[in-house]
Amino acid sequence: MPPRSPKTAIVLAAGLGKRMLPITATMPKPLVKVGGRSLIDFALDRLAEAGIETVVVNVHHFADMLEDHLRTRKMPHIVVSDERAEVLETGGGVRKALPLLGDGPFITFNSDSMWIEGREPNLRRLVSAWDPDRMDILMLVAPLSTSVGYEGRGDFSMDPDGRLRRRRGDEERVPFVYAGVAIVKPELVADTPEGPFSANLFYDRAIAKDRLYGLQLDGQWLHVGEPQAIPVAEECLAASLR
Repeated sequence: MPPRSPKTAIVLAAGLGKRMLPITATMPKPLVKVGGRSLIDFALDRLAEAGIETVVVNVHHFADMLEDHLRTRKMPHIVVSDERAEVLETGGGVRKALPLLGDGPFITFNSDSMWIEGREPNLRRLVSAWDPDRMDILMLVAPLSTSVGYEGRGDFSMDPDGRLRRRRGDEERVPFVYAGVAIVKPELVADTPEGPFSANLFYDRAIAKDRLYGLQLDGQWLHVGEPQAIPVAEECLAASLR
């Protein structure tokens, strides 16, 4: 029987990082440092703290540089999914890595997802809240009102039981934004086509069955999408340590 709780994860680290130019003209975005630590190390540290045993990292942009950095890590155990030949986008990257992720639920983690923890580590909260009998995907979502560096209108509204609904149209404003981390059932991925596509395909499949759920982040989400967001995030991190 496959495990009910996630034991593996994929860190999505193959993107071109165009919004982070000119920094990403010479390095992959996951190696951009915030407060002296690279974005991907924040992600890998969170996963290791949550007890995730194996983490797949997909690589494309400056792949050799990123692989060299990953070799310096001792925990967690890292497996590379090589996407040098083609940019596969978020969904295609997960699809290619599926044989490395096993037959149980797994965590997807955007390599630029950062947050300041609240009272309890959010990944542990996410794993504890995961209920495969009700859910196909459980997303970590951040309150729009307290997120830093994000200027959009939000992604989802959430029912009292945690079920998510997408924002309707460009004008609607909704209270939650996807924080870049989710638990996903492999069945949503297994029959998708090979090649590039967005992970929105997985989310839409879960929504169609009323099985997309969210967990509100406890703490503060830091959206580090552009160079000017780095000093803002660093200021928030420093303030949280005072």
